[in-house]
Amino acid sequence: MTNYWLAKQEPSGPRGYSFDKLQREKTTVWDGVHNNLALKHMREMNPGDLVLFYHTGDQRQAVGIMQVTSKPYPNPKEDSKRFVVVDVKYKKPLKRPVTLDEMKTKARFRDWEMIRISRLSVMPVPKPIWDAILQMSED
Repeated sequence: MTNYWLAKQEPSGPRGYSFDKLQREKTTVWDGVHNNLALKHMREMNPGDLVLFYHTGDQRQAVGIMQVTSKPYPNPKEDSKRFVVVDVKYKKPLKRPVTLDEMKTKARFRDWEMIRISRLSVMPVPKPIWDAILQMSED
């Protein structure tokens, strides 16, 4: 069964990583997550799961879809095994970005972690919300 996720990344700056860069590189290691709840979510990821790539910072919008290609494993750049990473690959851009402001206007999004816990960098996306975001990107 496919699970659905959202992962946030600052697209610019010295440590930034954009969806365009993922499109060029085709694959990357999703790392740098230190929040306990976000790490818990990453540990639940499986190969084949789909992930909305969300640009933080000034953009604050979902821009594309990537796919998990590995089980979570310890981040080789960290001293502690509690910090995990997953490998992901580029799938496709959304037809148009869906902004956080747009999401906030929809009642069905109100209880989602994206709205309630704005600093969380990795979170599950319930299938009805996933479908709603994809539909919004078509409008």
